[in-house]
Amino acid sequence: QVQLVESGGGLVQAGGSLRLSCAASGSIVRINAMGWYRQGPGKQRELVGIIASGGMTNYADSVKGRFTISRDNAKNTVSLQMDSLKPEDTAVYYCAADIRRFGVGVSRWYWGQGTQVTVSS
Repeated sequence: QVQLVESGGGLVQAGGSLRLSCAASGSIVRINAMGWYRQGPGKQRELVGIIASGGMTNYADSVKGRFTISRDNAKNTVSLQMDSLKPEDTAVYYCAADIRRFGVGVSRWYWGQGTQVTVSS
């Protein structure tokens, strides 16, 4: 089995910063892309940022210049540094990763349980 466990959510004032972390564990052969998604109140889940195994990144326009995604391939972790937070960033943030497990020929996406980020005005 594979597990993704997020940490680092919480309450912060507008303009502040938070750092989210996510660790993947289990019978992992390879992790391809890793990313962060979010789902705000009454909204659909949306991509925040994604990072390829080689380090190439892509971000939603709404967070470009404010959020930075990074990964540590040796530790199977991905992080999201969130700066200049706005109330509209309030959401449950989910870690996701495209992982190939031992004994399985193809990779698939796995999801964390989510962590709440609340930005007060």
